[in-house]
Amino acid sequence: MSNKKKWLETTYKQAIERPVRFSTVSDMELDPLYTPDDLTGSYDDALGNPGEFPYTRGVYGSMYRGRLWTMRQFAGFGLAEDTNARFHFLLGQGQDGLSTAFDMPTLMGYDADHERALGEVGREGVSVSTVYDMATLFDRIPLDRVTTSMTVNCSASILLAMYLVVAERNGIPWERVGGTIQNDMLKEYI
Repeated sequence: MSNKKKWLETTYKQAIERPVRFSTVSDMELDPLYTPDDLTGSYDDALGNPGEFPYTRGVYGSMYRGRLWTMRQFAGFGLAEDTNARFHFLLGQGQDGLSTAFDMPTLMGYDADHERALGEVGREGVSVSTVYDMATLFDRIPLDRVTTSMTVNCSASILLAMYLVVAERNGIPWERVGGTIQNDMLKEYI
């Protein structure tokens, strides 16, 4: 009897499960446990090693033995000045990366003065309409020593371009700038 089958017939059979259907966002039903018995092909090919395709064990070969995780708190509200002050506070408390929350107009690609932005500017994230806003957002922040995550899809490429312009204006070469953006419009519709 496989380890999974034994577990299902003993431990899990006696456990209490909520009476709901467990599934992924794509509505694929989820089993209560997955083991190597569930894989098709070889375990090594399906799981891989750290730092190697398919990256199920992480993107770095030594993972946290070689590089500690980046500490980020999702932050952003009001004007660029407000969030800049918060970023400086977080960095001063030992955080070593930034995670930027943008307001709905910025997420949707609207300037703060657009009629559809009325009542939404800076409400649930920082408002960024211009390169000046981006420069204010990252004023006095060493973009070559922190990585920045920007949680945005629709306007991701525009905000990344603004971020790179800010780095360049501060004398930081692009290859010394790190972080992540999202660029997945389908996520917005799920």
